[in-house]
Amino acid sequence: MADDKPKVQEIRQSENRFLGSDIFESGKYVFSARNGRGSVTEPARDVPVYHECDVLVVGGGPAGTAAALAAARTGADVVVMERYNHLGGLSTGGVVIWIDRMTDWSGNLVIRGFAEEVLDRLPDEGKAGPDRTLWGRRDDALAKYWRLRTSAFHGIVTWAPTIDPERLKLTSQEMLIGAGVRIVYHSWAAVPILEDGAVTGVIFESKEGRQALKAKVVVDCTGDGDVFARAGAGFETDIEEGDVHHSMNTGFMLGGVDMQTWLDFRLNDEAGFSQINQLGRETLGFFQAPYVSWRDDIALFLGPRQSGLSALNVDDITEVEIRSHRFMQAHCEFFRQHAPGFRDAYMLLSAPQLGVRHTRRLGGLGRIERGQWSAGQALPDEVGVSPSMSPKFPVISVPYSALVPVRLNGLLAAGRHISCDANSHGFMREIPQCWLTGHAAGAAAGIAANRALQPRDIDIAELQATLRKQGVYLRDPSEAPARALDAADAS
Repeated sequence: MADDKPKVQEIRQSENRFLGSDIFESGKYVFSARNGRGSVTEPARDVPVYHECDVLVVGGGPAGTAAALAAARTGADVVVMERYNHLGGLSTGGVVIWIDRMTDWSGNLVIRGFAEEVLDRLPDEGKAGPDRTLWGRRDDALAKYWRLRTSAFHGIVTWAPTIDPERLKLTSQEMLIGAGVRIVYHSWAAVPILEDGAVTGVIFESKEGRQALKAKVVVDCTGDGDVFARAGAGFETDIEEGDVHHSMNTGFMLGGVDMQTWLDFRLNDEAGFSQINQLGRETLGFFQAPYVSWRDDIALFLGPRQSGLSALNVDDITEVEIRSHRFMQAHCEFFRQHAPGFRDAYMLLSAPQLGVRHTRRLGGLGRIERGQWSAGQALPDEVGVSPSMSPKFPVISVPYSALVPVRLNGLLAAGRHISCDANSHGFMREIPQCWLTGHAAGAAAGIAANRALQPRDIDIAELQATLRKQGVYLRDPSEAPARALDAADAS
């Protein structure tokens, strides 16, 4: 596989051009370095138990919401703990309202289950994207139209809708309540409870103070592996500063715009669009063009992206937020003055949730690796199927072993911190893939709790049957791998 690296770089460069955002290194900080020294001793104390359940899902983002629903549908008693006042994570509070590709390069919907159900439940006015009859089409005019609307890649129309974040918050919440899931908002898991090498709950903080929540199985859906890292599980943190997949930002939306006017300008006046990009960089020192949203009068910005800063460092996180708020004001003023369709634009919302792409990745029993991209084969413990990065590759089999720590019991991991290499993380961190792995982990946790088993000991065939019953798309390992599109197909 000596030529893998150039191919991966080519794919990343292509995606970065699509994303269309500058990447900024850390530079100087607004505040001086912290001056703390030494330590203090926290006295031992009894912590009251808030609740006991079968399955505790820590984090109510895309993975956590899917995990909670899947676990509840196995009959387990489920609690989901979320630090904010809503579910959906980056897809709602992070205003990452462009949901990445859920179809393969032939137009088949492969990320299904919770992902398909939650989007189907959104009203028509709460989502925008190509009609199902267009998925997989390789018509130049269609692809050009939908590329500007974030739903065509490599000349192929895909299902990658934009959604109303408030609709998704409400729909996700009501789905969980309807399934009997207990939601605990405004609570932050601080320390895992460990007994005989197994996670049996968490100590959490809220306005009520410090409390404990006990569970038979815990699913870490924090996105950063906070629970499994603090419980002693192995993990990787190989972050590349120049990689768009490893940067941070706070997204924002501008209201009062005319996106159709902007898209017509971008489509028909390439020289003018290039001049605006150049002027933006000269004027602001950074620049990002807007994306469409679910409405023509709202523009979405998912950057500028900042590298060299860690989402595990409170000073770095603060720095990103300060810069992002300044970016929002500067972009709004610039677009009002120079961009067609933005004369009446105003600052509508900066995301209340930081846009983190990469911190930790679990050291799992198995993992998704670049070497398997070309195989297209269903793994024996497949729990989901992901679209690939490029038409050069078939779909990717997601194994259950990538959700299971090497040694730690009582816990599963789902979301962007699952076990995979850095290249595979580029797509496994996306929202649909988080729905996918969350659904798998939740179903597995429910089975483990119901059968008094450790998650690593459950029957894979039972898990796969449960997932299929819940609408997940899985293949049989005996099936022939799907053919990747060749260059002629993708042109």
